[in-house]
Amino acid sequence: MGVEGRPRLACVRNYIDLDFDGMIEVQRACFPPPFPEELLWNHGQLGEHVTRFPEGALCAELDGEIVGSMTGLIVNWNDYQEKHSWAEITDHGYIRNHDSGGDCLYVVDLCVVPWLRKTGLGKILMQSMYETVVQLGLARLLGGGRMPGYSSRASEANPEQYVRRVVAGEWQDPVLSFLLRCGRMPVGVLTDYLDDEESRNNAVLMEWRNPFRMER
Repeated sequence: MGVEGRPRLACVRNYIDLDFDGMIEVQRACFPPPFPEELLWNHGQLGEHVTRFPEGALCAELDGEIVGSMTGLIVNWNDYQEKHSWAEITDHGYIRNHDSGGDCLYVVDLCVVPWLRKTGLGKILMQSMYETVVQLGLARLLGGGRMPGYSSRASEANPEQYVRRVVAGEWQDPVLSFLLRCGRMPVGVLTDYLDDEESRNNAVLMEWRNPFRMER
């Protein structure tokens, strides 16, 4: 990973209880006030992650410091389909609805400290989660991606039109464009997904299909 013009060795691994304070500090750096402090990860949520689905609890460590994380859970996609909110499908971040017999890994959260964005660290975390999908033989990875650039374009396009223009390369979006570069493709727009003024409460359902699994 390139940091400050020189290569640095970052480690992606499963997070454990000793990492919880560092994980919360990463969220605090990524979501400063006026973002509500009570919406950051708490120890109860993180404890559920490492207990219920440790394979989907990833963190990035640089020089002994937690600098990023990605969390997922397994769901049976037929139970949710394309109309759901973040709170519904993640159990408000507690993932107590994790279903080890499901067919889909759903992304709960992806977070990289601001000073390490555009270094490739987020893409490394994503690739690591793809490996988890392959190792577990799941059909796909899905998740609702924010579209924070939409608020500045809302007078020109509805959410579906905005997504099409970002996919076509006509417009850039900080999150959607990143997910496209990671190989994920849009499936549809989720309305009232998350309380997110920049996205006008919308999200893009983004998919990565496991190329090693034969469709049944």
